[in-house]
Amino acid sequence: MKLAAKTRHRYRELEGLRVHYREAGTPSPTAVVLLHGSPSSSYSFRDVLPVLGEVAYTVAPDLPGFGFSDAPGLHEFEYTFERLSQVIDALLEDLGVERYVLFVTDYSTPVGYYMATRHPERVLGLVVQNGNVHEAGLNEAWDASRRFWAEPTEENKAALPEWLNFDGTRDTYLTGLREELRELHPRESWHLDWERLSRPGNIEVHFQLFYDYRKHVARFGEIAKYHAEYQPACLVLWGRHDTFFDIAEVLAYHRAMTRLEAHIYDAGHFLLETHAAEVADLMVTFVGDAFDRAGVAV
Repeated sequence: MKLAAKTRHRYRELEGLRVHYREAGTPSPTAVVLLHGSPSSSYSFRDVLPVLGEVAYTVAPDLPGFGFSDAPGLHEFEYTFERLSQVIDALLEDLGVERYVLFVTDYSTPVGYYMATRHPERVLGLVVQNGNVHEAGLNEAWDASRRFWAEPTEENKAALPEWLNFDGTRDTYLTGLREELRELHPRESWHLDWERLSRPGNIEVHFQLFYDYRKHVARFGEIAKYHAEYQPACLVLWGRHDTFFDIAEVLAYHRAMTRLEAHIYDAGHFLLETHAAEVADLMVTFVGDAFDRAGVAV
């Protein structure tokens, strides 16, 4: 994998927040926007950014509450996926980005789809990696969550799996994987995630986002209408051992999208930790095609 473009690590002051982001390539109104999942950060894209930066301006922000972006307490900031999407929109506007290929995964899937449904004209293509927008992708592992969302009682809260701790952070990377696949994961990834997640008050922030995920599920019908009306070119990438984001979601995308390319890997939830080179190569082609259709020179 060619690593020629340099990654820059920067901050912007936006709506009272200091937002950290990584970027590669020459700044342009047309870009690739990479949105990370939970409990990770733009660090997830460390191997993909330099490759994409060779062909397009590429931006990977840390969502508020994640990575090196500010993590104000619940009384200081409204932690909803819609609000996070507004911060990312503000960042892109500040950077002069007008249109983009959008990469979403896990918790950034609701963030990205708020952006896409709010401004469909800006989205030149969608890359979805282990992120649900169909009921098919929500398997029985979500049953306890659904009960809590419907009735947020202490009893239903106590029935939720423990995940907002160090072990849960690590297990997000490793659960469901054979030993030879586990050995491919660099340990610093979940150690960095936990160091940021365990900032004072941040556990409560992440639990609030988990509770807000119910609104994303409630938007599945609206997202289906967006797919049907706008039919953005779509690249679906999936780690097949993900225990929470079921592989059935890939077929759901297949049924919904007219321009779809899908790749399934022998990997887990954090696909880029083990298959960054393969994903980067696919995205270079996908981005080139999307820009060609839009009449953008690469």
